[in-house]
Amino acid sequence: MRRYIRRHKHQYFQFKKWKTRIIFWGGAIFVGLVAALFALSAEFADRTFHSIYERWPVVAFFMTPFGLMLTVYLTRRFFPGSEGSGIPQTIIAIEDKGGPSLTDRLLSIRVAIGKVFLSLIGLFCGASLGREGPTVHIGAAIMYNLGKYTHLSAKYMKRGLILTGGGAGVAAAFNTPLAGIMFAIEELAREFDRRSISMILIGVILAGMTAIFVHQTNYNYYGTIPAEADLSLLWLAVIVSGVLGGLLGGGFSQILIITGKKIRPYAKDYPYRLAFILGMIVAVLGVISDGQVYGTGYIEAQEIVSCTANSSCENTVGFMYPLYKLAATTATYLSGVPGGIFAPSLASGAGLGSDLSLLFPAGLATTVVLLGMVGYFSGVVQTPITAFIIVMEMVDNQDIVFALMATSLIATGASKFVCKKPIYVALAENFMAALKAHK
Repeated sequence: MRRYIRRHKHQYFQFKKWKTRIIFWGGAIFVGLVAALFALSAEFADRTFHSIYERWPVVAFFMTPFGLMLTVYLTRRFFPGSEGSGIPQTIIAIEDKGGPSLTDRLLSIRVAIGKVFLSLIGLFCGASLGREGPTVHIGAAIMYNLGKYTHLSAKYMKRGLILTGGGAGVAAAFNTPLAGIMFAIEELAREFDRRSISMILIGVILAGMTAIFVHQTNYNYYGTIPAEADLSLLWLAVIVSGVLGGLLGGGFSQILIITGKKIRPYAKDYPYRLAFILGMIVAVLGVISDGQVYGTGYIEAQEIVSCTANSSCENTVGFMYPLYKLAATTATYLSGVPGGIFAPSLASGAGLGSDLSLLFPAGLATTVVLLGMVGYFSGVVQTPITAFIIVMEMVDNQDIVFALMATSLIATGASKFVCKKPIYVALAENFMAALKAHK
């Protein structure tokens, strides 16, 4: 009798283990599917606005400011908690700063739906935002609610589910599974519980594979890019790209952090007026840049990278593009609409690399563009390993891995001279302060 009880007890616990694995991995596959569909929808919204702007440029002065006003209204009225990137909300939930009730609010299914819907409206109106941060938020919300409704109540399980969802969001958004794993480690958490680490890693990989399956190809974000490694000048390019990219990226982060604090009272009392003003700034920057700062920046970054790789292609992105894109992304983010800064930062970095490539021989141009991209992006997020892995996986080039890594480390160090605190940690603190101010 005792042997029978022990055998069935053992089977019960084995069932619990497999139930947990199925929830982690099945949820991650679903996150990958949602992320891939979100990516396709975001690309459609982005290209639709660009096609409208090409025909009637003056429409930007109506669509962008009023579109941001509408998005802010819908956010505040129906989807509070979905504003901004979503990564700060995910960090708050992981660290459990506001308790279970706040986590339930920040990672609700309503917020996840609003994140998708409102980010697409923003892109359709020409806002300069990315979908990668929102995808992290969506993935974390899906996984958290999946664990909640299947009664995985252990604290380490809840944390593991949110980490899996966030990492899966990055992996599926960029089709970069390794970057998703490193993002979960570097940005979302400083340590793992050994009981859930293997399930988290497998879940992130499954999400990336699902996104690849939906896109019907093992595609790279910017294609396969050949980059030369002329050692005589390569390391000079690494230092220049790392220092300048880090300082500019850190400056962008510091502007978001400081300005977000300064305008908080005005945003509380006059949210729609602020959204209109900032939307008009984005519209003006768009017209000045011939429409190049609108949207995610994916189109422009791809053009920069491909044109430097093809000497017969004329790069139409201007010298001031990185600064215009930086300013447009700042205005969009401060307006309070849902949307991230990943893709716009990569685009600004590509523009910076394009400018820096003028200082080096033409044969090194593509390499310098990639170094500028990873330098600026590392300066913004201050997660050097994630940054260089994202760029490395997106362009499918293994020849300059050490140069990308070195640039990323230098840029992160340079960024800290300008921005002492990592941007998402600071934005999470700002978000908590804003919540307390609204009480």
